[in-house]
Amino acid sequence: MMERPYRLSARFVATVERPGRYGDGRGSGGLSLLVKHTTRGHLAKSWAQRINIDGRQRNLGLGSWPHVSLAEAREKCALNLAARRRGELVTGRKRTVPTFEEAVEKVIAVHRAGWKDGSKSEKDWRATLRDYAVPQLGGRPVDRITTADVMAVLLPIWNGKRVTARRVRQRIGAVMRWAVAQGYREDNPAGEAIGAALPKNGVRAQHLAALPYAEVAGAIETVRGSGAYLATVLAFEFLVLTACRSGEVRGARWDEIDLEAREWRIPPERMKTGREHRVPLSAGALAVLRAARGLADGSGVVFPSVRGRSLSEMAISKLVRDLGIGAVPHGFRSSFRDWAAECTDAPREVCELALAHVNTNRIEAAYRRTDLFERRRALMEEWAAFLAGSAGEGAGFAGSTAEAA
Repeated sequence: MMERPYRLSARFVATVERPGRYGDGRGSGGLSLLVKHTTRGHLAKSWAQRINIDGRQRNLGLGSWPHVSLAEAREKCALNLAARRRGELVTGRKRTVPTFEEAVEKVIAVHRAGWKDGSKSEKDWRATLRDYAVPQLGGRPVDRITTADVMAVLLPIWNGKRVTARRVRQRIGAVMRWAVAQGYREDNPAGEAIGAALPKNGVRAQHLAALPYAEVAGAIETVRGSGAYLATVLAFEFLVLTACRSGEVRGARWDEIDLEAREWRIPPERMKTGREHRVPLSAGALAVLRAARGLADGSGVVFPSVRGRSLSEMAISKLVRDLGIGAVPHGFRSSFRDWAAECTDAPREVCELALAHVNTNRIEAAYRRTDLFERRRALMEEWAAFLAGSAGEGAGFAGSTAEAA
């Protein structure tokens, strides 16, 4: 058994596994290392400083190891002692510990740099926390928030709004982890303990509305005959043919498309994965692009709005909803995936790459560097041919649209 040292060492901190609180000896400023097992059996190590502030003993969290090293924890202790001598470390916590609402702003500022331009991430964060967490937690210092407080936020919505509740919990947890990293507290009250306490039963996950693949061609015919704004009609048809996301299609630019190579390169900043995605263009997709050439207005956008910008986020969604098609734009990716699984011999990895899905197996992803582009090209040609055949053998796929343009 490892002996308890008089003073902590970097080696002891790294290797100690026995739960307990280990002091750093006299003259350390009250520094100690807390070693404990989490509810999942993992070993957690965190720093705290026992310090007298305005005549009362306080435990100040200094962060967790290894994010905060022994040397850094000692430096924080020294800084706290110096702040106390200057009268800056006082009992009034509101002057030193941010409220939950203030911490939310700090966390959003940290994450903002990693969010894509034009994404809804910040808007979604603010909306969920404003509607559910801030009313109960907003004015409370982050070191005073307990697991019971977080439970009080989540329980009223856990069964009826399970997806929203999970997002609220995740975002509260992100704020609390920031507070731990900043030394304002030692634990995350939205973490493992609360996961074990929340009910397991609840509403089933609701999948996005999608059509059986046999009905997709009929949906295209309905959109073509709707008399809707031509750019929206073409964007919808292109979305179906490429199996891409609505935002990727609406933001498509002519400088991303190589008609000779029959290829569309979507840049990383416009992809959910943050990686460039090459899309093979089938004959049907090329017909849509030829029709879209007549809409060119100098903006560089393939499917421009009447104001010369990308179509709005709701443009395609509203069109299919108003026509009673019974699916959302994203659902046509599901229709494509079902068709590929049931009607083709394409390997799973080819189908997943066609949807720009990231391989979650890190080892497999490290060795498979190819994007199987030519195999995906054959698959997308087969998809276009299937849709053309399902629409009837009169006109070629996208033919009526191209001629109308």
